[in-house]
Order: sequence, then structure tokens, then C-alpha cells
Amino acid sequence: MSFRIAICDDEEEAINHLKAAVDAWSLAFQKRCEIYTFSSAEAFLFSYAQDSAYDILLLDVEMKSMSGIALAKRLRNEQCSAEIIFITSHFEFIGEGYEVDALHYLVKPVAADKLAEVLTKAALRLAVKPPSVTISCEGETIKLYESDILYVEAFLHYLSIHTAKREYRIKESLSAFADRLSDDFFRVHRSYLVSLKHVTQISRTAVRVENERELARGKYDAANRAFIARN
Repeated sequence: MSFRIAICDDEEEAINHLKAAVDAWSLAFQKRCEIYTFSSAEAFLFSYAQDSAYDILLLDVEMKSMSGIALAKRLRNEQCSAEIIFITSHFEFIGEGYEVDALHYLVKPVAADKLAEVLTKAALRLAVKPPSVTISCEGETIKLYESDILYVEAFLHYLSIHTAKREYRIKESLSAFADRLSDDFFRVHRSYLVSLKHVTQISRTAVRVENERELARGKYDAANRAFIARN
């Protein structure tokens, strides 16, 4: 499992210290991390408007203009479900963290071992959340929950990801995308990857999913075994 982590602090030295500590945790615990840094809440929000798929947020409480607390409240109002870790120099702000379901407060200067402990706790909480995959589509970064994906169809170098509500078109190979998903997905044909959760019928000629779409299949026995094992 990989994590997208944002660090938001108006002190460059603090950002560098936190990034190094996150890198060390990533290496020690073999967690793949994409780390993004922002020097203000406003800079983060500007980026967040196009890319909201973050798993963990490290927010400085006492930033200029908009505080980390105010930023967290705004994000929660926008249904952001990321794990929030506040970084602060003063304990008096701790009570406000409960309003935004903050995971933890860390006091500056942040000890690397303490941050590692809290990041591990965040990772454990994220592990029990519904599995998801991050895609880039039409200039946006989108987090899709696996449970919403019905099937994926390949067209040359592009994929169409079908959900009950809409279709997402991305540039990626079917094999690479399959590697990013759980065992709930099965490749029934060279052009189709299907969610076993949404399969309603498997015949010798096709696989039917919940939206009544029939997909060509080329691996009846293997697909049937996977479907039976899943159910």
C-alpha cells in the first residue's frame, strides 16, 4: 500500500525536517510514499482543488493568514477523509483538534521516532478503510474506491474505468492498472478487467456485471474458480 502525504508549514526548515523524517519512516517500514510540501494553507488549497487524493496531512497549526486548524475544518467540510496530524509549538490548541478528528498532535521540534510512531498508527487506520486507487483524469487527480469500479476496458494505450455513475478514461496499460488493484479484480479477457464483487453471471461465452453489460471472456474455468472463491 502506498501513501500520499502532504506537509503544510510556513517554515522551510520545519518542512525539510518533517520530509526527512517521513522519508526515514518510509524506508524503515517499507511504505511507499509520495510526499508533497506546501508553504501555506492557501498554497495547499490551490493544489487541493485539482488534486484531493491525500492519505495523510501534516499541518502546522500556527501558520500565517490561515491556520492549520482552519484549514482542517475547511477540508472536513469538503468531506476530506485523510488522517490529520497537527504540528504545533503550543499545547493550548489541542482541544480544537477533536472537532476535525485529528489523529495526533506533535510538538516542535518533532522527534523522528515519535513521528514514525504516529505515521504507523495512521497507516493502520488507513488499512481498514475501503481500498482505493488514485487516477489522473481530465487534469484532475481522483481517488476511486475499488467497490465503485464495475470493470475496466482497454483501448490501445487507454483504459475506460466503468462505475455505476460515470466512466473515467485514463492513459495506462491494463496490466499496470491491474497491479494496483486487489485480488477482487480478475482479468477475464486481454481487454477486460472485472470486479468479482459486481459479477452476476459467468457463462462459457461472457461475463455479466451488475449494469447488465456482458463482457467477452477467454478464461472461463479460471474466472469461474475466482468468482466461486470470492463468494
